[in-house]
Amino acid sequence: MKSFLKRLAPGRPALWLAVLLIMPPVWADDVLLIVGDSLSAGYGVTRERAWPSLLERRLASHAIKVRVVNASISGETSASGRARLPALLVRHRPRWVLIELGANDGLRGLSLESLRQSIEAMQRMVIDAGAWPILAGMKLPPNYGPGYAGGFEKIYAAPVPGGLLIPFLLEGVAGQPDLNQADGIHPNAEGHQRVLEHVWLTLEPLFMTSTQVEGKNQTVLDSQK
Repeated sequence: MKSFLKRLAPGRPALWLAVLLIMPPVWADDVLLIVGDSLSAGYGVTRERAWPSLLERRLASHAIKVRVVNASISGETSASGRARLPALLVRHRPRWVLIELGANDGLRGLSLESLRQSIEAMQRMVIDAGAWPILAGMKLPPNYGPGYAGGFEKIYAAPVPGGLLIPFLLEGVAGQPDLNQADGIHPNAEGHQRVLEHVWLTLEPLFMTSTQVEGKNQTVLDSQK
């Protein structure tokens, strides 16, 4: 499976769907693992109002049997997330892993090369574990300068081969005072709802197809009993 995934073009949902159509599920459970920072941990809002919890409820309302495990920690950097990931993969055996990290690296002015290495390494860890990586895009405020901010954004231009990209996670939320808390960085409850709608555009077709394929595979297995 690893060699097959590496042949896929990056960020191509249609190819992902093709993979799901020809490959039976090999995971113990349909788990989406989210590894992120305060943007996904729900800093400043109740955990139930953070977008991962909203996503779990959205999935349930569509009868999509995917369990969301939110392993996000406020203040997490790409390096600390990279260090935590192996144990999370073993513990949860996810089918998909959404990586939402790097904002703290950028806000602290940390090395872009180290950030790039960590983000790429995490995606490859996910693939090596037999799961699919989903990279959440990030951007920095313009006051960080075109050189640093531009280099930061390029890291999220595309996932590794075999991965999927969610364009800038805070699209339509960043820079909007009514959708953010007083710090101007973290979404408020309404902002998290907007993040959910943005994320849903990418995840819905993936989850809808995977659960439909799983149902078809089970029907075939039942007919062979």
